[in-house]
Amino acid sequence: MRILGIDPGTIVSGYGIVEAKTGKLWAVAYGTVKARNKDPFSSRLKTIYEGLTKVIERYRPEQVAIEDVFAGKSIKSAIRIGEARGIVLLSAATAGIPTSSYPATVIKKSVVGLGSAQKGQVKEMVRLILELPETPEPEDAADALAIAICHYHQSVFNALKGPAQA
Repeated sequence: MRILGIDPGTIVSGYGIVEAKTGKLWAVAYGTVKARNKDPFSSRLKTIYEGLTKVIERYRPEQVAIEDVFAGKSIKSAIRIGEARGIVLLSAATAGIPTSSYPATVIKKSVVGLGSAQKGQVKEMVRLILELPETPEPEDAADALAIAICHYHQSVFNALKGPAQA
């Protein structure tokens, strides 16, 4: 199973691709799609869309996982991130790839074991889980790998749990 995790942003969107083989996860690729801050908002979204489309075409993921919107301090910022999430969802839907979405606390708990984990802890656990020589950089890419790892863990859990009983 090949999973594309995406940490959506309106200037920088992180991506991380992991592949599961014989119960082990491998990092296939990770990085960022960057738009220019001074470009109009619609142009930045277009740049993110085109960049993610290229990532999907190149790496052919079977599933896409994305982080839920977190309101935080600014509702305006949450709305902007929601718009970036829409671009991610459009990219995946255009390629016919199913998507899943997870809250930040679920991602952290899945990767670190603690929903309130700090960024550094998440990056280090991503490094250990994927057996990378260094913690992945930039932070957006590390977050995207964590999202992909979370999706894999959730998929395994759901498979073990079996179908829901009515």
